[in-house]
Amino acid sequence: MGLPKALFLDRDGVVNVEKNYLYKIDDFELIDGILDVCRRYEAQGYLIIVVTNQSGISRGYYTQEDFKHLSDWMIQHFKSLGITLTHIYHCPHHESIDGQCDCRKPEPGMFLEAQRDFDLDMASSVMIGDNERDIQAAIRAGVATNILLSTQAHESAANQIVKSLKELL
Repeated sequence: MGLPKALFLDRDGVVNVEKNYLYKIDDFELIDGILDVCRRYEAQGYLIIVVTNQSGISRGYYTQEDFKHLSDWMIQHFKSLGITLTHIYHCPHHESIDGQCDCRKPEPGMFLEAQRDFDLDMASSVMIGDNERDIQAAIRAGVATNILLSTQAHESAANQIVKSLKELL
């Protein structure tokens, strides 16, 4: 059957509407089309894995516990809608506060951790990000198909640029 493949998703701007340093459930708002995209990929056998930079933790805007609370809620919320979020990886660091780390995108650390944890076939995996650093991290981790969700971008290292997730359906 081969190794499992993953649909990697950035969180803020792909799964949920970008709101600066989101950590409250009340502020969480799904991006139009994300549930259908998840269902489509899950039906094709992909694990759904979120990889998210969360420098608000390092900056002191919210805590690891706040982040965990929202992540646990997200997993349950998606489950109630028939979608399994396999795991949510996050980087709590910011280079100006913590120095360099291996996990903050564009570094590939979160992807490589997921690869180790789930024995993923990265060449068959897909990344959807809303920022070039998402795409760079995925490429560096060996993810072959990369999609940039952006209404502004005209060029990217990604294989495809979409203005809406509905273009992927």
